[in-house]
Amino acid sequence: MKFQDILGHSKQKDILRQCVDNDHIPHALLISGPCGVGKLALARAFAQYIHCTNKNNGDSCGKCPSCLQHQSANNPDMYYVFPVAKKTKPKKGVSDDYIDEWREYMAEEPFAPYEKWLDKIDEANSQPQIFVDESANILQKINLSNFSAKYKIILVWLPEKLKEEAANKLLKIIEEPFADTKFIFVSNEPQAILPTIYSRTQRVNIKKLSNGEIASFLSQKYGLANEDAYEIALTSDGNLNNAINAISLTTETQEFRRVFQEMMRKAYIRDIRSLKDISDGIASLGREKNRRFLNYCAVMVRENFIYNLKIAQLNTLGAEDRQFSNKFSPFINERNVERIITEIDRAESDVSRNANAKIVMFDFAIKLIILIKS
Repeated sequence: MKFQDILGHSKQKDILRQCVDNDHIPHALLISGPCGVGKLALARAFAQYIHCTNKNNGDSCGKCPSCLQHQSANNPDMYYVFPVAKKTKPKKGVSDDYIDEWREYMAEEPFAPYEKWLDKIDEANSQPQIFVDESANILQKINLSNFSAKYKIILVWLPEKLKEEAANKLLKIIEEPFADTKFIFVSNEPQAILPTIYSRTQRVNIKKLSNGEIASFLSQKYGLANEDAYEIALTSDGNLNNAINAISLTTETQEFRRVFQEMMRKAYIRDIRSLKDISDGIASLGREKNRRFLNYCAVMVRENFIYNLKIAQLNTLGAEDRQFSNKFSPFINERNVERIITEIDRAESDVSRNANAKIVMFDFAIKLIILIKS
């Protein structure tokens, strides 16, 4: 993975390059930001740049033995730590137990959506974590001699999923740094990291990708027309994985549109029985699809609020959406738009935490009855 392979984030790439070029690589670096913006890919590109023996124009060469090993996630001076499921023997619940799956995942999913990792390890309905045995595993690797590089690198993906005991043991390792070892943490939720670990990191924050960046990527990589690419980018919420998935999820998008519009109609006429049926239907789709639906709802609410402004340059709704929005958009206004978005965010948070989806969705639907007439 090279810097040039990663969409956007030019400022952050420059910061990371300078760390290497000036030989001021932090002992513990935290790359954090929202999902789907390429954080793990950026961390891998940074590690490859550190180890590359033939750097060129601010990037790794992609051809030296070290780069080739990085591209297959098989560099002997690079170690990966990531959430796993603690199953029965012989698996102990450490990353090494799943290293073959991890390498396949890195090859198949260079931008690393977490949900695909759960599918890869057959744990879509569980909550994998980083267990305490991992800390001993890390210490053992730190004590190994470097194979060929000046620094060995330990990349910890999603440190917010460290079990408390594992986090405390890892903290002791970080507090007494080894001169030849660098930690790279990659986090979706830095506020959930053990504060004493967080405070010992140098941080590089990654922002959402712009609609223009995503649309350009989709047009170039998938040959989409500019208008189609931008419409997909609009509903992606700055998340490249959402945009890529949307290309193959046209049917899902159409279904979300139908359910969203029906939910809003039933909320307007206060048809509670129908709202219960709609909510149960959404809940039956599963947690990740629930989250995608709620994200779609948030985008549509925002776009209908903007649609009220009647400014052509800001109107990015497709033809099918505009037909509905001509009647619906007046009900999304300054008095309620922020509260509706807050309720959507709350519902998504509850679903993410494994709350009962039927209750969460029905509660959201009931609140809509009041909010869209505010």
